[in-house]
Amino acid sequence: MGIVATIMDTATGQPIQKMSFGRMPKPWTAFNLASGELVTAERIDVGKPAPGKVVTPVSIWVTLKK
Repeated sequence: MGIVATIMDTATGQPIQKMSFGRMPKPWTAFNLASGELVTAERIDVGKPAPGKVVTPVSIWVTLKK
């Protein structure tokens, strides 16, 4: 089962996109966004699932180059 994570911008705190990973990414993982920009994960937050739900929210924080 893969991980679906929300990619978040550290500068604005806004979500950029959703992305699927085969397994939990490491904090130094580099990947390409849908726009083609190469980014490196700075922080990964794993939340608690909502009551009665199985899916755990995962947020990956990245800094975009301007």
